[in-house]
Amino acid sequence: MRPRKVELRTEIPGPCSRELRRMEDELLAPGSQNYALLAGIVVERAQGSTITDVDGNRLLDIIGGIAVGGIGHSHPEWARSVSRQAVDMAVGSYTSRARIELLERLSRHAPAPDICRTQIYSSGAEAIESALRLAKSYTGKHEFVGFAGGFHGKTMGALSLMGSNFKDGYSPFVPGNHTVPYADCYRCPLKLSYPSCGLACVDEARRQLKAGGAGAIAAFIVEPMQGTAGNIIPPPDWLPAIASLAKEFDALLIVDEMITGFGRTGTYWGTDHSGVTPDIVALGKQIGGGFPISAIMARESIVNAKPWANPSGSSSSYGGNSLAAAAAAATLRIIDEENLVVNSDRMGGYFFRALKPFVDRYPFVGHVDGCGLMIGVQFVRDKGTREPLPQTATRRIFDECLRRGLLTMAYAANFRIQPAMTIDEATIDEIVAILTEAFDAVAASGWR
Repeated sequence: MRPRKVELRTEIPGPCSRELRRMEDELLAPGSQNYALLAGIVVERAQGSTITDVDGNRLLDIIGGIAVGGIGHSHPEWARSVSRQAVDMAVGSYTSRARIELLERLSRHAPAPDICRTQIYSSGAEAIESALRLAKSYTGKHEFVGFAGGFHGKTMGALSLMGSNFKDGYSPFVPGNHTVPYADCYRCPLKLSYPSCGLACVDEARRQLKAGGAGAIAAFIVEPMQGTAGNIIPPPDWLPAIASLAKEFDALLIVDEMITGFGRTGTYWGTDHSGVTPDIVALGKQIGGGFPISAIMARESIVNAKPWANPSGSSSSYGGNSLAAAAAAATLRIIDEENLVVNSDRMGGYFFRALKPFVDRYPFVGHVDGCGLMIGVQFVRDKGTREPLPQTATRRIFDECLRRGLLTMAYAANFRIQPAMTIDEATIDEIVAILTEAFDAVAASGWR
């Protein structure tokens, strides 16, 4: 019998975690990540897919900092690279060997040969804002098209393109933005079924833009698969149809690969599944292995547009510093050398096949979908209406997982699973066993 990775010495959270969290809560402003607030643990150390808290409990993590930890927690080679660079130099926009290696590795895996120019930032939202500025500079136009369910960050330009009610209370937004349907086929906004729908959502997007636009669309911005919305996987012919729609409006195509990039979906880029070539690609999360770094890559023909291309016009104080570059270069090196794209494809399929039977086994599991190690489970109150399960019920699922040593995002009706790409079958088996125990407990106790 394989040894279990989960080892529990106290209840979760334990007494030391509770006391330290009490101390922090007196000083830290509200609004931190929900999964961390609900878990209540204080981390002592982490390695791979495990987290050990200050009470000595070892837990399994399928959150990964919300798809940040593609190479797992504190990968030894990554830690050595960051440590060596920290001794030599950390800050400043000067050229470094680490940054050259990073740029070369990105270029080697570019979505297309002419998407060969990169600019580096420190957060996903910062990269998105730069992509929007570049699109304006190149096209001379000011309107943008986002999608229902879309999430690109919390700065004002990105927030204005958000396709959910997260942005409620932050108006007024940047003018000239449009939100059109995304191909969420489980909950089709047009109440149709794929493929008989004929991608009617694309036709509806065209209709909305022609009726409500001002003829000045600079770019469409889209996730190949939507992360925050619940790891939503659109049909393979949808993104090509959106790319064609962008051309119809003489607009650029910005693809947000923050979550889908670097192997998460079982291919290096999320767009690889559809064959779409973007004009601008936004990168983040997994690229740094846990270090804050983001970037955009764009076509050679686009990046010289001014004012974006002026000196200091597209840069940032932290972007491309040697420490961040060393972290990202090490991450990409690990992804290549350990064949993590292939592992993500294989382990994602293994994980998906283990979870798919949950749809028939549990009355509150309406749908399971996934692409590589980007898996989504839809919790429902009713399988016929597909009404989302309320938070009172999803919180119980989260708590049942937590008390068994599994850190999840099961507190939402759109349950997102994005473990480290280094995960193996034995770890997945243990995770599925815990999920089974937790779901059985909820199903037996009146889950509505």
